Amino acid sequence: MIVKLNIIIGSTRPGRVSPKIAKWVESAAREHGKFEVELVDLVDFNLPLLDEAAHPRMQKYEHEHSKKWSASVQAADAFVFVTPEYDYFPPAALINAIQALSLEWGYKPAGVVSYGGISGGLRSAQELRTLLGNLNAHAIPQVVPVPLFPKFISEDGVFTPNDEMNAGAKGMLDELFKWAGPLATIRSAG
Repeated sequence: MIVKLNIIIGSTRPGRVSPKIAKWVESAAREHGKFEVELVDLVDFNLPLLDEAAHPRMQKYEHEHSKKWSASVQAADAFVFVTPEYDYFPPAALINAIQALSLEWGYKPAGVVSYGGISGGLRSAQELRTLLGNLNAHAIPQVVPVPLFPKFISEDGVFTPNDEMNAGAKGMLDELFKWAGPLATIRSAG
């Protein structure tokens, strides 16, 4: 089974680091060999703050950006969110993007790669995992933290993980793949 994996870049801030770390996650997922990988950048969707009149559970999207975002999420079997930690929480743009939809997240596994200071963004990852669980996604516990992230970015802007991060990414991807099949069965029985 080939699993469609969306790696979602969770920051839209100018000067953000998420794309650099997401490129590493994309490479790790392609190397893993069991995923059809798509790198999804929230910047490309330009989602305003909850601008649809109907509740997302109704899936009556009026705006093209909502329809495009819904189609992207619906097409995936699994997700990896790459997120920084802002004030012990995920970025508002990422929270908004998740809350703009509802049913599209259901019965799909989700992993998190977080980055930040000494905590590696783990507090934001935990909040994100809770939100995803509330939307019926299966947020796996195998979070990959990147502590003190500037140490891993070269002068030319390339992120180079250490052995522990690489091992963590492999473990997370293994778990996503294990969960993707059974959850796809549940979705199809729906």
